[in-house]
Amino acid sequence: MAEQKKKSSTNYKKIIHVDMDAYYAAIEQRDNPEYRNKPIAVGSSSRRGVVSTASYEARKYGIHSAMPSVTASRKCRQLIFVKPRFDVYKQVSQQIRSIFFSYTDLVEPLSLDEAYLDVTNNKKNMISATHIAQEIRDKIRSQTGLTASAGVSINKFVAKVASDRDKPDGLTVIPPEKVCSFIESLDISDFYGVGKVTEKKMKNIGINNGADLLEKSLPELIKLFGKAGIFYYNIARGIDEREVKATRIRKSIGAERTFKQDISQKSDLIERLQNINNILWGRMQKAEVTGKTITLKVKYHDFVNRSRSHTIKQYITEKNEIFKIARNLLIYSDLPERPIRLLGISVSNLNTASEHQRDAQICLDF
Repeated sequence: MAEQKKKSSTNYKKIIHVDMDAYYAAIEQRDNPEYRNKPIAVGSSSRRGVVSTASYEARKYGIHSAMPSVTASRKCRQLIFVKPRFDVYKQVSQQIRSIFFSYTDLVEPLSLDEAYLDVTNNKKNMISATHIAQEIRDKIRSQTGLTASAGVSINKFVAKVASDRDKPDGLTVIPPEKVCSFIESLDISDFYGVGKVTEKKMKNIGINNGADLLEKSLPELIKLFGKAGIFYYNIARGIDEREVKATRIRKSIGAERTFKQDISQKSDLIERLQNINNILWGRMQKAEVTGKTITLKVKYHDFVNRSRSHTIKQYITEKNEIFKIARNLLIYSDLPERPIRLLGISVSNLNTASEHQRDAQICLDF
């Protein structure tokens, strides 16, 4: 990799990405012996239900998160649906995070079951990030009865991809000297941040893996993918400068509702939109945030999603401002007129303060 960014061995960070294995489903199997070693799906079994998490036994049938429950039932007739217990999931997540914080304060949670840790300088003065990751996995197992997979490498991108390589209950370490070959060997679909549409576009132009991506110049990638081309160019060379941020800045706040029956009448939709707006405003007041961009989310009866946004110059100060914009997006934009199963409103471009970047940390051994 002639073009790869040069770093001395003292400049590499030690990043761990921890991802719990089938988190919600694993907790249900832990707490209910009758579910163990059986295909279960956390979510509603109703006609309009959606799978939140599937156990690994269910995943063998092709069942995955966000799949309609009716589809999941067809794929696996013996599938067991379990009602979610979010209070329990949050409680266990707090246990897990306390383990993380015993090693470093640089913990960036991505969800209840996933987080980045920067252990370059850690509280236990441990040299090996690999040993820290193994200790964390062992403590999670002993304290919660659950398994976690982890990836260890020099940046967020590689650590996250690595954590998914040996699931469940795996530990994958990509040391500095193997980062280049690891990225080159990845199928383009394995690149975190490359969705299905981008994957198809890349494969249509001959970018099938990391090695192919590496061959493309920066101007080429920018022409093809806009600003995202810069990200793809850097990632192909193992470059990811993103910090592990101990306090994540909220980028948006929203509320949405799935209806018991599909709705076609505009008057009924506007009434539902008003209720959603009331919930959103309450959340904004509680979080003490406001914003400038309103986004309307629509999910149709066939699960096709559409969204429309509008940005104003000043921060929103009244609840009715949000509703008027969302209503206009619903009525006057080019959204297709089809039965709707879900509506949502979110506010972004918030008035949250930006974080200061940390100085790059130094480490000697990986």
